[in-house]
Amino acid sequence: MTKEKKKSSAVTHNSETKPNRLAQETSTYLQQHCHNPVDWYPWGEEALTLAKTEDKPILLSIGYAACHWCHVMAHESFEDQETADLMNKLYVNIKVDREERTDLDEIYMKAIQLMTGHGGWPMTVFLTPQSKPFFGGTYFPVDDRHGLPGFKKVLKNVASAWQNNRDQIQESASELSNHLKMMEKIKADDAQAPVSLAAVVKRETIDIALEKLLRNFDGTYGGFGGAPKFPHTMSLELAMRACANSSPASASRKEECLELVETTLDKMAYGGIHDQIGGGFARYSVDRQWLVPHFEKMLYDNALLAKTYIDGYLLTGRAYWLRVAEGILNFVSRELTTEDGAFYSSLDADSEGEEGKFYVFRPGEISQVLGEDADWFNEVFGISERGNFEHGTSILHLSKSPEELSRHLTTPLDELWTKIDACAVKLMAARAKRIRPSRDEKVLTSWNSLMITAYIEGYKATGKQDYLDRAIKAANFLLSKMKVGNRLMRVWGQPVNTKGAGKNIEGIVKLQGCLDDYAYFIEALINIASVDDNAIWLLAADELCHSMVENFTDDQEGGFFFTAQDHEELVVKPRSHYDGSVPSGTSVATNVLLKLNKLTGNKKYIELVEEIFGLYGPHLSRMPDQFANLLNAMDMYLFDGPEIAVIIPAAGNKDLLFVLHGKYFPNKVVAVSQNGETNKAPALTLTQDRPAIDDKTTVYICQNFTCQKPVNEISELKENTASW
Repeated sequence: MTKEKKKSSAVTHNSETKPNRLAQETSTYLQQHCHNPVDWYPWGEEALTLAKTEDKPILLSIGYAACHWCHVMAHESFEDQETADLMNKLYVNIKVDREERTDLDEIYMKAIQLMTGHGGWPMTVFLTPQSKPFFGGTYFPVDDRHGLPGFKKVLKNVASAWQNNRDQIQESASELSNHLKMMEKIKADDAQAPVSLAAVVKRETIDIALEKLLRNFDGTYGGFGGAPKFPHTMSLELAMRACANSSPASASRKEECLELVETTLDKMAYGGIHDQIGGGFARYSVDRQWLVPHFEKMLYDNALLAKTYIDGYLLTGRAYWLRVAEGILNFVSRELTTEDGAFYSSLDADSEGEEGKFYVFRPGEISQVLGEDADWFNEVFGISERGNFEHGTSILHLSKSPEELSRHLTTPLDELWTKIDACAVKLMAARAKRIRPSRDEKVLTSWNSLMITAYIEGYKATGKQDYLDRAIKAANFLLSKMKVGNRLMRVWGQPVNTKGAGKNIEGIVKLQGCLDDYAYFIEALINIASVDDNAIWLLAADELCHSMVENFTDDQEGGFFFTAQDHEELVVKPRSHYDGSVPSGTSVATNVLLKLNKLTGNKKYIELVEEIFGLYGPHLSRMPDQFANLLNAMDMYLFDGPEIAVIIPAAGNKDLLFVLHGKYFPNKVVAVSQNGETNKAPALTLTQDRPAIDDKTTVYICQNFTCQKPVNEISELKENTASW
């Protein structure tokens, strides 16, 4: 939506309105609508059967808890009795949290894009009783405005069309559903023989993709294209891989990619999209300069950005990027961590009925808190009487690079940061007195897994035990709460009427896991195993990988479905082809199959990888922004990194481990094991029969399961890894 300011608040409960069915849901987004006068149903058999029985079309409304425009439409329409009466009379009304039911969101978002040419949230889709889409859009205003019809008019017109043009609507809905099915195919029905692996899995495929990314690179402000701007971390990762010492990319290509990475990471970190005093990033910027964000903070963005900034630090040594990454980790620890160590999903954009109000300042407010340091702070962070946001407020951003500020203010860089940090503590205390944005308190397996990986990357880069402890605690939560047998569940949460009731209230685990839940969590487990010697991590990773292959593989066309084979039947069986705000499930599944092949020697895994490359190969260089993470997997496949076993005796330390992880080498695979316990996991061939030499931590660097002489001295290990 356009950046038109609207008063909104995440949750408004009218005590005179009887709670509807959504009151018992665990989704914060659904709970936000539990006092609407609309007769909402969650997606499920009750609502779908009712639509068929009463021969009513379905009004499907999809959004998420932190969505500003979802709140606007809720206040304008869903809280309005006249509108609700129309909805209740004419439709079966279903409310869906897109973050819980990504499968439904993927299907119906594609339908909206086909019908309107664009998409977004809130998403409003009208379905036949058989769940086939036939009309829809995103935000509808309460009255005709900006070329958009008012929502009540839409409700009446669609209902009239359903009554008077039923056959035409049914035919149109069937055609659209068939088109959606075609979109999920990887190969066209008339495709010739599969493209040979060698024809697509080659350096040239990655080079062409990089060339297209570089053409779309904004050399002034970083990122890709114009406004609005999203981080696109997977594309940044692809560019970083081209910069690595191990990459065969030419010197000129490495220089171009390094400029892309440096400009983008710097400009994002300097901008208002980055919470300069509290850490963490908002979802995206509405302008080209990264100044004005859409203020919601999502767990997945912050997980992916933390890893990307750490990788940037390892690649270049730029300490500022590590500082930014640690700010993200500290923000998540402080504001998005559950009592049990898992991670909540997001913070809202709005507070006190206005977007961004929690985060912005006026010069007078800074003076009240900082006193004589106020003018200095305002200069550093671009705060002025005129303001750069609404109502004379300012979004904090670095007015110059830290190095430029250091020179301009004649202050050494370390002293500059010390003073900034001291001011930030005071401003955070003042900000904490404001009404906070609401928090989406559901726990998602997939997003938690991304955050586990981010904490592990933080531990590798800094050696801070707290980061490892947080990762392990979250992983144990997922293993104990979200893993049932060899299957994963997707969502954990509490009904609204039990929140705040104490620690003994059991959360509700629901919905079968999707491909991203499995792939992201397997990757997180592999990452923990690269620093921790408990065999449980790799054993669980291998077990879940077998389950993923068994339950998500498309036996006819190849590749993976997004939903399991025993998932409820939907109008389309979706896949996870493309990277979006998170990497595609297919790409992460490919990555973990590559890594587990190295760890276990399971040839089935590498065969699946090659099958996926053969299926997607023709598309990779054509749409690099949508397949960047699969290209990252191809980079690993082509430019094979070492497999490294680290054996730690009881009295051993991790100094050698941090040497291994201290450089950017994304294609290496590391497994840590306790000395004397390497045979407890016979499937994990990398650590088998490799003892610690002289009772010291010992490193075995191998290539294709053939190992160099083991080393247990730091100097020797540094010599062996000097070319990385």
